[in-house]
Amino acid sequence: MEGGVIKPAIPASNISDIVSKFAKVCKFRSIGVLSSENPSHLQHHKFSNDVKSLVDGVQKPDSDGVNVIPELIEVCSNCNWSGHDDVLKVFDIISELKLAYVQLQEALIPYDPDKIKTADELVLSNLDKLCKVRCAFKESQFQKSNSLSACLTVLRAEIKVQEKLLERLKAQAKKKDAEISYLKREFHDLDGKNRMLVEEIKCKEREAIKRLNLSSVDNVVKEVSKSIHDFAKPLIALMKASGWDLDEAASSIQDSVVYSVRSHKKYAFEAYISRRMLYGFSLKSHNVDDVLRFNDPIDVLIEDPNCKFAEFCRSKYLLIVHPRIEASFFGNLDQRNFVSSGKHPITPFYQLFVKMARWVWLLQGIAASEPESEMFVVNRGTEFSDYYMENIEGLLDEQNGRYKVELMITPGFKIGNKLFKSRVYLSKRNNGY
Repeated sequence: MEGGVIKPAIPASNISDIVSKFAKVCKFRSIGVLSSENPSHLQHHKFSNDVKSLVDGVQKPDSDGVNVIPELIEVCSNCNWSGHDDVLKVFDIISELKLAYVQLQEALIPYDPDKIKTADELVLSNLDKLCKVRCAFKESQFQKSNSLSACLTVLRAEIKVQEKLLERLKAQAKKKDAEISYLKREFHDLDGKNRMLVEEIKCKEREAIKRLNLSSVDNVVKEVSKSIHDFAKPLIALMKASGWDLDEAASSIQDSVVYSVRSHKKYAFEAYISRRMLYGFSLKSHNVDDVLRFNDPIDVLIEDPNCKFAEFCRSKYLLIVHPRIEASFFGNLDQRNFVSSGKHPITPFYQLFVKMARWVWLLQGIAASEPESEMFVVNRGTEFSDYYMENIEGLLDEQNGRYKVELMITPGFKIGNKLFKSRVYLSKRNNGY
């Protein structure tokens, strides 16, 4: 206050400029410059409507370039600003700024220095808030831009590294392709040589079969007896586990046999298997090359399930293993039906059978290749002869009596000029017999 006159908070020369600028920024339709309403009674929704018109672009900058609020709104609308709370804050500040401007208008007429000063401070305060919001926004955008630039720099560097790696991999791939082509040619040459060697081996095997000496034949005969014994063991075990009466089964094979001990009844089952396997022993020559090519005879059946050896296995299995016996072993006849249909199951029981069948098949092929070969049997009750027979239970006490044949386990063979004895089970003959 000076000389009893109160000076306005803002110089008079600047008041008109401020009023002019804010009049251009904040034009109201519902409130006039000379309104007598109390600004504190204004409804907030009126200001919101004016803010909406401001955001919608109703107010345009004049030729003097006064475009404070629309410029900020335009920046916000073009920057994909995701801060919803910050946008609402800007609108609140604009509403308060418009209210301060109205208060400033009303303080001019009638002229009230205190109200002018208060409104002026409120206007400056809200402008300061807007500046802070704008600066914070620009700083945020600057940080995002720097972060994006750094990411792009890293990505470009990584792309260059990957491109160099790709070129190196392409060069390696080209080199590997050349190596593969070379190896393919080498493999083709080796494959041709291998086929020649395989054919040569087959020829030698065929020649070896033709030149089989008596020692080799002797081994085959022994393997026939051994394989029959090996197959009888699981057969007896399965029958016992399935509830069969083994004494009755042994008697049905050969009745009234006098066994030294009960465990010798196993020979009845071996005799049964031998009788079935060698039934119809054929001296017709057949090729055994396919069987000799494999260590495991089941591979022969897998390679050609319809060959002569496969037919032999099929017929002998169906002859030896009775349907009732198989059903008691496995609970069904699936394996039997499988064999009957011309296929060969890869089960332990059937594999053991095929191993036995292979030696019988080889014995037939070898016997047929030799002139004057024959198989002979020994009937029950025949007096034991050491020349034609072999006692399966070892040495005999010849001083204490004579012996008769109770059971023939395997028949005898005459192949070439070699005699292979029949294996028999004996009992002591009574003196009065």
